Amino acid sequence: MKKTIVLACLAFTLGSHAENRVFSPTDPHIQYVGRISFQNPERPKFSYPGTQINVAFEGTTLRMKCKPGSGYFMARIDDAEPFKVAFRGERDSVVTLCTALSQGRHTARLMYCIEGYEYLPEFWGFITDGQLVTPPALPLKKLEFIGNSITCGYGNEGKLGEPFAFETENHYYAYAQITARQLGAVASIVARSGIGAYRNYGEAKTGSPDYNMPAQYEYTLYNNHSERWDFSRYQPDVVCINLGTNDLSTNNYDTTLLKQGYKRLLGQVRTNNTKAKIVFLCGSMLQGQELDICKQLLNEVAAEARQAGDKEVFRFDFTPQGDLGYGSDWHPSLVQHQKMADELTVYLRQLMK
Repeated sequence: MKKTIVLACLAFTLGSHAENRVFSPTDPHIQYVGRISFQNPERPKFSYPGTQINVAFEGTTLRMKCKPGSGYFMARIDDAEPFKVAFRGERDSVVTLCTALSQGRHTARLMYCIEGYEYLPEFWGFITDGQLVTPPALPLKKLEFIGNSITCGYGNEGKLGEPFAFETENHYYAYAQITARQLGAVASIVARSGIGAYRNYGEAKTGSPDYNMPAQYEYTLYNNHSERWDFSRYQPDVVCINLGTNDLSTNNYDTTLLKQGYKRLLGQVRTNNTKAKIVFLCGSMLQGQELDICKQLLNEVAAEARQAGDKEVFRFDFTPQGDLGYGSDWHPSLVQHQKMADELTVYLRQLMK
């Protein structure tokens, strides 16, 4: 497992770097992946982990400008080791990604590695002493992951007994992104900790109709219904749905409503991704009766969809966790995420041929 390096967040004023040029988020050389709102094109917003902002440049330095307090990104310059950068305080709007590079062409890949529902991040542009150029093309294979805290990478850099903190959530090392990298694919993420297919964690047995995944899936930003997502912007080859852990939490669930939630979400995904293979996953955190219920319901939903004519709905189960340690609040550890990714990679490689 690659070790992350936290880069201290340093604020700079543009006046102290007069030799540098500022490139707006609208620059055509900047490459985006994920659900991003461009309602204000100079201040694009996003809220889901895994959002990517990629750029290639000819120069020796690169800085990134975001709304102060936007949170955490994983950065990778050329083929060097990825490292974490943070936009923390109220004044930290610019962080240095690299300096003193050799003259020539370089690439920078940024991935938002936490959930943004509290930070409400915004990207404000790049600053470099050179110029932006066309970045490498994205992988042809496209994945989408719909999920909860497991997909987000909740507490995967933390330890059991430690309270959750965004500093220890790192989606870059969650199973979804590891799987995408191992397959040579790109992944878009729609995930939020605590969310369910019909009932969010610890909520009423009758469900969470305003905040569950079917209520959120068709919108660009989490819990913001001002902008519907334009599905034509990203058509995945495979959609993986990993939900049910929160629905079956706290022994206060209704299996009939859960099955209805799965079927509603499946209908939304199929309507908006007509050619995708859809895979229902059973996550690694469930045990005992709840694990059996989740498997049974997902098997039924997939079988009924295939009987109704949709032959591209599939099932996959992760090995339950327990022998590879835990992150915060009994969530998968970094090692567990790698194991999940290895298992799913084998399955998807066969499915995608």
